[in-house]
Amino acid sequence: MTLELDSVGRQINSNWIVRNLTFSVKQDECLVLVGPSGCGKSSTLRLIAGLDECQHGRIKIENRDVTTSKPSDRAVGMVFQSYALLPHLTIYENLELGLRIRGVRSEQRSRRIKHILDVVQLADRAYHQPSALSGGQRQRVALARALLRDAKVYLLDEPMSNLDAQLREQIRPELRKLILNQEKPTVYVTHDQSEALAIANKIAILNQGIIEQLDTPINLYQNPSSLFVAQFLGRPQINCLKPRQSQILAIRPEHLKICDSGLACRLIAREWLGNTQLLYLESAEGELRMVVEPSFNCPERVFVQWDKSKVFHFDVVTGLRTS
Repeated sequence: MTLELDSVGRQINSNWIVRNLTFSVKQDECLVLVGPSGCGKSSTLRLIAGLDECQHGRIKIENRDVTTSKPSDRAVGMVFQSYALLPHLTIYENLELGLRIRGVRSEQRSRRIKHILDVVQLADRAYHQPSALSGGQRQRVALARALLRDAKVYLLDEPMSNLDAQLREQIRPELRKLILNQEKPTVYVTHDQSEALAIANKIAILNQGIIEQLDTPINLYQNPSSLFVAQFLGRPQINCLKPRQSQILAIRPEHLKICDSGLACRLIAREWLGNTQLLYLESAEGELRMVVEPSFNCPERVFVQWDKSKVFHFDVVTGLRTS
């Protein structure tokens, strides 16, 4: 079972919302879409779901062309930012309704609902009305409802955006396991890089409606194809040194080291981040960010070096990786 997009595009007047999107997601894969606001992440989900018209290219689900099919004919399980819960039903009844309509037996309904409520940590809210839940709790109900559906494709648009950081971290491993156990293609949108790196088999980084790079999380981080990708993925953000002729050199903060000689720097600020410390350094190459041990007491003046093999080279005009 595979989801395939081939040269998919949509435009309004002369403005492209998404353009030339080509990718496939297999049944055991979760593709995460990331990128700045307005880059086309949610629009891509809406095109796959059939909520927006696909004006260019083809969309296939399970090798069937669904480009012009109605949303109801695509067998897609969706979580969008609107929860769409029925207010007069309890949480359990909201989750049960779709299973009941599809003829799932009572004992199987009960078992599946209990499991999904445990995963999203809402077992104690099963018989509450939606109005008694917080926004984050309602978001988890919407996520549970989508994953309960026996869909051919799952589309999840920021399903944990209203949860606090601790709860997101707790739910992530179970959610990833649940998504992979479904053995259905999943496309997941998030603004949270940690969430993307933890959940994805593959990540697509979008920029102005175009895929800048699609790869595994580790390859995206270690081998960015463009300066945009290198700057977007990774916190603290990558350091860009002053351009040399037609090249921009970039080095990640964790690859800098303090030495007895090298580039002269002045400490201008520091941030303690728990298990690390982030230093902001002023130098002839511009401002640099550097990650050190939390106990390191940095003097005001230091020398910094880096391993040349860790430096990325990008074209100053196109931003594309050159070496």
